[in-house]
Amino acid sequence: MRIIGFLVSLVLVVWLAIGAAAAGQRHYYSGSITNCAKAGTITVTILAGALNYVGVNPKITCHVPRPSK
Repeated sequence: MRIIGFLVSLVLVVWLAIGAAAAGQRHYYSGSITNCAKAGTITVTILAGALNYVGVNPKITCHVPRPSK
């Protein structure tokens, strides 16, 4: 049972590392994170992991309401 847990953890770490590499290749880390759309896009790209290399290109848009005057 311990080996299964180890293998699942290893696959998860590798999956997230692949997603982080894909975000880096798309230059998502350059510049500052100025809005929720950029932060969301980085997050879903990392979570998509290896799917980034089979055509998945997740993007997030955020529409934050403006404060009333």
